[in-house]
Amino acid sequence: MAWNEPGGNSNNQDPWGNRNNKGGNRQGPPDLDEALRKLQNNIHDIFGGKKKGSGQGGGANNRQGGGFGVIALALLVLGAFWLYNAIYVVDEQEQAVILRFGKYHETVGPGLNIYFPPIESKFQHNVTRERAYSRQGPMLTEDENIIEVPLTVQYKISNLQDFVLNVEGPEVSLQHATESALRHVVGSTAMDQVLTEGRELLAVDVKERLQRFLDLYRTGIAVTQVNVQNAQAPREVQEAFDDVIRAREDEQREKNNAETYANGVVPEARGTAQRILEEANGYRDEVIARAEGEAKRFSKLVAEYKKAPEVTRQRLYLETMEEMYSNSSKVLLSGDKGQNSLMYLPLDKLMEGRSTVPAPARTAEPAAAATGSEAPVSTETLSRTLRSRSR
Repeated sequence: MAWNEPGGNSNNQDPWGNRNNKGGNRQGPPDLDEALRKLQNNIHDIFGGKKKGSGQGGGANNRQGGGFGVIALALLVLGAFWLYNAIYVVDEQEQAVILRFGKYHETVGPGLNIYFPPIESKFQHNVTRERAYSRQGPMLTEDENIIEVPLTVQYKISNLQDFVLNVEGPEVSLQHATESALRHVVGSTAMDQVLTEGRELLAVDVKERLQRFLDLYRTGIAVTQVNVQNAQAPREVQEAFDDVIRAREDEQREKNNAETYANGVVPEARGTAQRILEEANGYRDEVIARAEGEAKRFSKLVAEYKKAPEVTRQRLYLETMEEMYSNSSKVLLSGDKGQNSLMYLPLDKLMEGRSTVPAPARTAEPAAAATGSEAPVSTETLSRTLRSRSR
């Protein structure tokens, strides 16, 4: 039979049991009001409250004690939360700047630290990690050409106090300063230098100028590296720039070929010039030595001439005639006085004949002429004839 059917015992059939029945086991759910009351009593006991007697006065005191306990618990939670936020750890790569009432107080190094918000504020940053900023855009060069220059700036925080306090948005200031420095340097450089071998010098100039700007602004940023990547012309004129680059490469190749040819010709010409100089120096030394020898010979000959003028004169005449006739291959001798015949001596034939005679026979007197019946002429006869003609 159901517990709510007519005629049934509702008290006995109540599934939750009789709440007023103090005997036996209670099978119903716990009373929520009683559970809350127990919790308030426990909190009140924790914070030193005292239990009051039953009645209306005791209930009011219990409610007052429960409200105080909730407030105390809330304060305890807020204190724990404040302490959790006030204690912080600074890593080895970090630093922290503490401001007290908005004014700089100190810079904290690595370790476990505490500050007191809200009267103090904390700014904690990594000061050793390198950061990077990249940009790319059209630039106008010195010779009024437009090129695109991609740039990457690597930097880190050098002074955390300046980084936090002096400039609002120091990294934004870095971007603006980079734009200004790059445009100034590119605007002072020709296009050829930016596109080819001048990129390294361009990066150095940009880094120096950018660092001067950042130091002037006191941003607390140190630029470690500036990398200028491969600059190129805008897409609209890229083909024309490629033609210019190819023409420049052809020019450089022709210059290299010319230098190679010059390196081969110039040393040879220098060697020839040096050989001519050496030959000229040798000829000069030879002429000087011969002249000095002739002068010394003449000085000695003068001394001999003073001792025996006639003999010296005759000897000089004979030596001169011998030297002169030694270079001639034909000699004509006139006959005695009153005779018109001439004697022809074919010395060239005689010399050819002597060249075929064995060595011992070359010391003999010259042979007779091959033509006619002419008698052989000795050296004494020739000397005597020349002497008579000279008289």
